[in-house]
Amino acid sequence: MKLGIVGLPNVGKSTLFNAITNAGAESANYPFCTIDPNVGMVTVPDTRLDKLAEIYQPKKKTPAVIEFVDIAGLVKGASKGEGLGNKFLANIRETDAIVHVVRCFDNDNIIHVEGSCDPARDIAIIDLELVMADLEMVERRIDKDTKAGKGDKKFLHSAEVFKGLRDWLNEGKSARSYPCDEETREILHTADLLTLKPVIFAANMDEEGFKHHDGNPYYQAVVQAAQTEEAQVIPICANVEADIAAMDPEDRALFLADLGVEQSGLDRLIQASYTLLGLISYLTCGEDECRAWTITRGTKAPKAAGKIHTDFERGFIRAEVVSFADLEACGGSMTAAKEKGLVRSEGKEYVMQDGDVVLFRFNV
Repeated sequence: MKLGIVGLPNVGKSTLFNAITNAGAESANYPFCTIDPNVGMVTVPDTRLDKLAEIYQPKKKTPAVIEFVDIAGLVKGASKGEGLGNKFLANIRETDAIVHVVRCFDNDNIIHVEGSCDPARDIAIIDLELVMADLEMVERRIDKDTKAGKGDKKFLHSAEVFKGLRDWLNEGKSARSYPCDEETREILHTADLLTLKPVIFAANMDEEGFKHHDGNPYYQAVVQAAQTEEAQVIPICANVEADIAAMDPEDRALFLADLGVEQSGLDRLIQASYTLLGLISYLTCGEDECRAWTITRGTKAPKAAGKIHTDFERGFIRAEVVSFADLEACGGSMTAAKEKGLVRSEGKEYVMQDGDVVLFRFNV
């Protein structure tokens, strides 16, 4: 999973990126300090995997990972090449979802490219640039499908679909919010549209604003904007995240408790990302390795097996499955779970569930 961190310059994107990845992206008080997209891999916290590793003491513990891409600040006119626009719009296209960082604090010492803090305006600026970029792509797609339609009428239908979307985008609305049936939605997904990507708004506040974010008018402006976009909102303080990243686990827990939150912004961001993209994890365990594997909700057993190796999918026979909760109740012993009849033998039509502990049988 790849998440692109976007926003106007100086809203806290690189500070947040540094905090959650410890990758050391440059952070400075001027636009475009991030010239090339910074990429960092973050492990997905999973207490189930930790527990299995405690039980099996494997040579290797491999959690699932998320790739974060810190993309330089967009400005008005980015879709027309202003600032470093075109280059970074292309970087956004390569991501699965967008984390839109919105500045929700006043600070005279940190330049705001628009001169003041106004979350609704800032969101509208970024949204409009993405819509304008999509309009350009949709126009090209209509032209391409219309020409191809002379030889195959299915392309004429595709052209009509994109004409409908063009009218919608011309109203300043995102492709995500375009009302259509499943068949039309599938056609839209054949184009690499920026506003079709799911969005999480990260409302970046100072520490005081974060502690009382429910009453923070800047945060509430982000929440209101997110409702029209059918997006999720996560309250964060990038500077606090930087402090958390430097702490050991015990101090981190105490610090979070003092803030009145149970999880760091990173953990909440990961959870929101999994929900947004419809992802789950299944687990494999043994003396060599305990590992979490990320798949899309609704994936059937053979396809899930293919995540490990293509031979597993090609030669799939069956999956021996036990839920993590049942395995834990048996002290982590697969033998004990089998004796209690908790290990199921599932075939090719089995739909994987979050927290399944699996042994795949295959033959090639």
